[in-house]
Amino acid sequence: MKNILIADDDTNLALLYEQELSDEGYQVQVVHDARAAIERVQQNPPDLLVLDICMPGMDGIEALNKILGINNQLPVILNTAYSNHKDNYLTWSADAYVVKSSDLTELKDAIQNILAKKSEGE
Repeated sequence: MKNILIADDDTNLALLYEQELSDEGYQVQVVHDARAAIERVQQNPPDLLVLDICMPGMDGIEALNKILGINNQLPVILNTAYSNHKDNYLTWSADAYVVKSSDLTELKDAIQNILAKKSEGE
């Protein structure tokens, strides 16, 4: 069972992701800020991280840089309500960029595709 870490300060959305992805057969952990995501990656690295960009304190872009410094093999999906961050070159090191939607198809597809590619490369 693949372990996915969700880092999102919106508790309702994080709960929705947790439920939907658990139903897809993933083991899901949730944190609500970037610092907690960094700590989790250091202590118990997930198979994939879904990272919100706009969070209080440290934003997801800064966290992405720190996380990839810890583990540059960790697949990361940036997940945000704002498509304009996609033009920021600091986001380009993420494996995917998904704009938040009530329809989780794009996020689920990105997760499935990235994990499949990672499995093929192992």
